[in-house]
Amino acid sequence: MTDAHAARTVVGIIGNVISFGLFCAPIPTMVKIWKMKSVSEFKPDPYVATVLNCMMWTFYGLPFVQPDSLLVITINGTGLFMELVYVTIFFIFATSPVRRKITIAMVIEVIFMVVVIFCTLYFLHTTKQRSMLIGILCIIFNVIMYAAPLTVMKLVIKTKSVKYMPFFLSLANFMNGVVWVIYACLKFDPYILIPNGLGSLSGIVQLILYVTYYKTTNWNDDEDDEKRYSNAGIELGQA
Repeated sequence: MTDAHAARTVVGIIGNVISFGLFCAPIPTMVKIWKMKSVSEFKPDPYVATVLNCMMWTFYGLPFVQPDSLLVITINGTGLFMELVYVTIFFIFATSPVRRKITIAMVIEVIFMVVVIFCTLYFLHTTKQRSMLIGILCIIFNVIMYAAPLTVMKLVIKTKSVKYMPFFLSLANFMNGVVWVIYACLKFDPYILIPNGLGSLSGIVQLILYVTYYKTTNWNDDEDDEKRYSNAGIELGQA
């Protein structure tokens, strides 16, 4: 039992490192926005959505919801902070309509989280009940977020070009999903297993597409492609 716990801790730490790398992926975009003093054609949607996703997983990892999930809290708490920084940068340099959109979305997310937290703590009195409710919600939000990489994969197939889908990001997504699947299996947790199993599958498909269409890719017009990929969002299949 001790060996399994130690192995789970090690795997969880590895998962934290890989997930942190994924959370860092938008930094070049944020630097570009800061230098231009404008969000240009970049969209805040994936970052606003990831804020809610991180809030849900952080709450899921708390001891009174799902015990022994500290490493779920550490990475998603870190991710939440980073995504809030990204959203803040967007807010600073966005136009008034975009700022209004961000404000409305963030207010809705906060209200939603308050309602979820209240209902969970007031109406559900065991960790099994609480982890089931929050776990199901986390799975739903993760599945919704998979719409972004699906959009990119569709674009790759349509254009027969992988320049919209960076190899190392696809590889990191695959490794991230696999590591968290192993983590979930060492102490069975279906709510971590299911979304990251889907994330692993998504990563495999991305890698297959990369191998398939690499030779037919035209590597010109990098700046436009960066905008297009950033607007599609980044898959974060972390626990």
